[in-house]
Amino acid sequence: MHAAESIPWYAGAPFVLLLLLIALLPLATPHFWEKNRNKAILVALVSTPILIYLIGDHPHELIHTLKDYVSFIVLLASLFIISGGILMTGDVRATPGIIVAFLAVGAVLANFIGTTGASMVLIRPILRTISERKNIGHIPVFFIFTVSNIGGCLTPLGDPPLFLGYLKGVPFTWTFNLFPEWIITIGVVLLVFYLIDRAAYRRELPEDILWDKVHVFKIAIEGKRNFLFLIGVIAAIALQVPAGWREMIMIAMTLLSLIFTPTDLRQRNRFSYHPITEVAVLFIGIFITMVPLLMILHLKGAEFGITRPWQFFWLTGILSSFLDNAPTYLTFFSLAQGVTETLHAGAHAVAGVEVGLLKAISCGAVFMGANSYIGNGPNFMVKSIAEEQKVKVPHFFGYMAYSAMILFPIYALMTFIFFRG
Repeated sequence: MHAAESIPWYAGAPFVLLLLLIALLPLATPHFWEKNRNKAILVALVSTPILIYLIGDHPHELIHTLKDYVSFIVLLASLFIISGGILMTGDVRATPGIIVAFLAVGAVLANFIGTTGASMVLIRPILRTISERKNIGHIPVFFIFTVSNIGGCLTPLGDPPLFLGYLKGVPFTWTFNLFPEWIITIGVVLLVFYLIDRAAYRRELPEDILWDKVHVFKIAIEGKRNFLFLIGVIAAIALQVPAGWREMIMIAMTLLSLIFTPTDLRQRNRFSYHPITEVAVLFIGIFITMVPLLMILHLKGAEFGITRPWQFFWLTGILSSFLDNAPTYLTFFSLAQGVTETLHAGAHAVAGVEVGLLKAISCGAVFMGANSYIGNGPNFMVKSIAEEQKVKVPHFFGYMAYSAMILFPIYALMTFIFFRG
């Protein structure tokens, strides 16, 4: 009997409960929720039953998941801490066109230093730029859409799912084939943002617009040596340094950043460990409680008739919205290998996956990580940093309303153009 066949359906209840707590408690008890210690207590209470169950019945799955979690959080923490030592000073006009340029640069940068690195380098400068304005709650949302998710689609360095595909045999340069999907999606999202922000800009008070015009300072970058440490982290990934050594290199780069970056620079950057601590606390619970669901999906997925690109695009994407997109990618990658063997024998395949299916899985995992705050690691970080700087951002369901109204029609367009086969 396959291990997943012995998993009862109700083993997924803690994961659903954890999602509900993440969604509802910030609204019901915001002061309670703002403390990471309280989050840790709730995560421990919810995930402990599954942890005990996995220790007893599926220890190998648990060990594998915990290894993935360690790699995941070490990568995010290293990019977060090192990029926190890079300070962009100055203040430019906060016009819709300039904000679009910020987002476009971030979308490109995400492919070289990862969505986490690009998010951490640019979120504070963009918040500083828009600080003279009042109608800005939508800007962090679109920042998450473009910089923290969709932007990182062109290289394995951009987003963890693509890196896992690289480790599974997908050539490093293959993801450049996703450029048509990337440029259309980014282009449409930025166009929608421009129209929304232009309307918001027109509602600003004249005195705020005037202050934004006169409060302009030349852009400068401090802490440039941290770019070398970021290169060290990227090299550990790109050169496929073995697990364990890879994490040690990342930790070493992080320690060097902490040693050689002046404390006052991080203070001026408003750097704190609260965002990465929040991500670490919440995602350990998510990683543990999602194990039974992913095991069931890996075993039962083919029984649902998942064989076509549009199905892989939407199912990979929807699950990536609430599960971590890296293991979700791997699950559908494995499923697609089986489908390729049975239904697409002789078709052009990459790492055993028919090209159309691989494109659908890759875009679904990366793009739809933007659908919720828990879809991708940087999402929560950006939200937390924005809230620390007193920017009112949408709550969990408010954010999903944005993604439903803006991103889902774009996904439908992408399905019609690229994935309807």
